[in-house]
Amino acid sequence: MYRPQNKTTKFEETIVGESPQIKAVIAQSKKIAKGASFTTLITGESGTGKELFARLLHNFSPISNQPFVDINCGAIPETLLESELFGYEKGAFTGAHLRKQGLFELANGGTIFLDEIGNTTTNFQMKLLKAVENKKFRRIGGLNEVQISTRIVAATNVNMEEAVKNGKFREDLYYRLNVFQIRIPPLRERGDDIFVLANYFIDQFNKEYDRQVRGLTPSAKALSAEYHWPGNVRQLKNAIERAVLVETDDWIEDVHLSLDSNRNNGSHKKTEIKPQKEEPKILNHFNRFDIPDEGISLEEIEKDIILSAIDKAEGNLSKAARLLRMTRGKFRYRIDRLDISLQELVA
Repeated sequence: MYRPQNKTTKFEETIVGESPQIKAVIAQSKKIAKGASFTTLITGESGTGKELFARLLHNFSPISNQPFVDINCGAIPETLLESELFGYEKGAFTGAHLRKQGLFELANGGTIFLDEIGNTTTNFQMKLLKAVENKKFRRIGGLNEVQISTRIVAATNVNMEEAVKNGKFREDLYYRLNVFQIRIPPLRERGDDIFVLANYFIDQFNKEYDRQVRGLTPSAKALSAEYHWPGNVRQLKNAIERAVLVETDDWIEDVHLSLDSNRNNGSHKKTEIKPQKEEPKILNHFNRFDIPDEGISLEEIEKDIILSAIDKAEGNLSKAARLLRMTRGKFRYRIDRLDISLQELVA
């Protein structure tokens, strides 16, 4: 298990793992980190922890006391991405009443992390190339070049060689970013790290939600070992959080993980459909709801029930949870999942 020593780090920035595969990547990253000017490309599937390794590069570098600035390039429209990174001058466009510094300037002397760089347009890549190549750029609407001394770390889950070959990513920018490359292995290649991570997340969510889950049962461990984990560590974390919150057992069973068994080991075997026995229809012994012909959202019904319980409990969430026969932790989880706002709770 790895935690930066003598460095200020947040709880969620911890890299957890004991396998030779992840230890090798950590050792490689610490070596690269010593060169504060080294441009680095981090590759790996979605959910493998690319941002954590970008922060590791910064934390173990000579510039660790300088800013670390990150941006998800794939989640922002091209025009907004340009102004976010490079900034703009007063009057550059409608609404630009003041000069704004971009993230490159804000990260000056430190590290800028360009996440999902493989999902940007070639037009934007051309504008980014100069900043990466010469460490200088112009703000939108500006005439003077701004010089920066910023370490650039980029990350992607895209196969960059294929993207370059298909004309979706500029070859010159790729080689500028790929001075050093760190490949993070997918969870399925990390052996027993699955169980190390699962126990770590169980401890984390036990503390967060005041639960007493003891661990995984043998059947849950067997399923976890066999599963392909297409969403990697992020998927495992979400599965453990859901199991800790929703289930009442002391141990997490395989069914509690809510995994799609058809995706085990990346296989897509044809599922045999067996004829099912016709079950007798139960027409009584349930509370009948009048469902309109056009249908109704199940989430809206659940939301109304939760709000009704809160109203009956006069705003006391613990009492409302007891009315619905669930723990306060489960109740809070459902409130968050259904995006019930504070205004609705007090209305």
